[in-house]
Amino acid sequence: MDAVVQLVEQAGPYLTAAVGAYGTAVLTRAQDAAADATVGLGQRIFQLVWRRGDEAGRAELERVVDEAADEQDDAYSAAVLSRLLRRALEDDPGLREELSALLPAPAAGTVTITASGERSIAAQHIGTAITGDGHTPPRP
Repeated sequence: MDAVVQLVEQAGPYLTAAVGAYGTAVLTRAQDAAADATVGLGQRIFQLVWRRGDEAGRAELERVVDEAADEQDDAYSAAVLSRLLRRALEDDPGLREELSALLPAPAAGTVTITASGERSIAAQHIGTAITGDGHTPPRP
């Protein structure tokens, strides 16, 4: 797998969580000590991209983050943020190195699981999963 694609896939959930928590403020806000680890890492990734970008890149980043923060569709937001990060990584080998150092190393045999569509679920290991209306959860 291409290194840029792998970095984008690794960073994507952190970016989406940070935008969901902070909106556009993720670009300028000082890191909150109480922020959860996922949101905090997403915020650090955004700030890394922000610092390495030129004026035009920062304006685009701000526009895309603002759009993603207003969007109700998480899948769309994730796709938009991933495209932006991919372009930034393709244009800047130094950014790839910094982001690689920032992200946790993927576990050996990492599995990527994707769900798409209304009421979809995804998991590598799952106990009980009920989707749809009118179901009663089983009793233990």
